Amino acid sequence: MRIVSLLPAATDIVADLGLVADLVGRTHECDWPPAAVASVPVVTRAEFDADALSSREISQAVGGSAHSGSSLYTLDTEALAALAPEVLLTQDLCQVCAVSYESVTRAVRVMDAG
Repeated sequence: MRIVSLLPAATDIVADLGLVADLVGRTHECDWPPAAVASVPVVTRAEFDADALSSREISQAVGGSAHSGSSLYTLDTEALAALAPEVLLTQDLCQVCAVSYESVTRAVRVMDAG
């Protein structure tokens, strides 16, 4: 099985289930367990560097993103397609917490068409 996790908590569950060998992709935020995921390719990036911003600037970036309907994260569709996942672990509850579900479905459509 080829798994790409787009949620840190899902990556933790994959590891707890003993399926790290099946994990072929992850987000930039998936960092646990460190030794197991360090070599797994990253398929997302944040639209801003939280380490370089104040709390106020982060709040403004998040609020602006939510207001405009844009995602805080970018999914690298090309990298995702190259990994040829069979399972994508994602969510459709919060667009601030992870790559938007719309971004994931768009990427899957591109992969299916390609």
